[in-house]
Amino acid sequence: MLKTEKEQIVSELAAELSAAETLIVADYRGLTNKQLEGLRDVLLQHGARFRIVKNTLTRRAAEKAGTDALLVMLEGPTAIAFIESGGDLAAVAKALATTAKETNVLEFRGGILEGKTLSSGEVAQLATLPPVDVLRGQVVSVIIAPVTQLLGLLSAPLRDLHGLVEARIKQLEEQGEPATPTAQAPGADGEEPAEAESSSDSEEETSSEDVPSSEDAGEGEEDENGN
Repeated sequence: MLKTEKEQIVSELAAELSAAETLIVADYRGLTNKQLEGLRDVLLQHGARFRIVKNTLTRRAAEKAGTDALLVMLEGPTAIAFIESGGDLAAVAKALATTAKETNVLEFRGGILEGKTLSSGEVAQLATLPPVDVLRGQVVSVIIAPVTQLLGLLSAPLRDLHGLVEARIKQLEEQGEPATPTAQAPGADGEEPAEAESSSDSEEETSSEDVPSSEDAGEGEEDENGN
């Protein structure tokens, strides 16, 4: 390999390491070309690029990119799964773990998760996580659950009150009583209201006092005639 080619590879690796927030490092020793191609296709479906690199060039790229945590993982044949921003980390780890189980050759060396160094055991634990869609659903369920419980507590007294009212109405209907009492109309029992009586009496007294008698009227006429 020419020096210019090596410099180009180092530059490309350094750019990938700088852009990648998450990656998984594995020892691919023993995998056939066919197995590697199949693994690449599977990882690509989950948003990851699987790349086999030479340790000497990768060390230079890691130093150039400032990814010093990667240096301790570069021992023996090395392959790196660069996980894109929209990739499924759990699915990538699970695909690698499945290949390791089926071939008995691939091994985790570790990884980097948003700047945090992961051990080989922690990467293996990632493989046990459910897919991203399931995790999102679980998170949404955790967020919505308290709200649903609160709505249930708020609506419960209203439901209870409505049930009590319905039961009381049904009880009154069974007893033959109206569910809603109506006001008794005035005079329904054949008697005039008290206010009406007092008003009538007042009118009669006023009439008897204001209207003069026939005798008084006659006396008034005689006085006017001078008799």
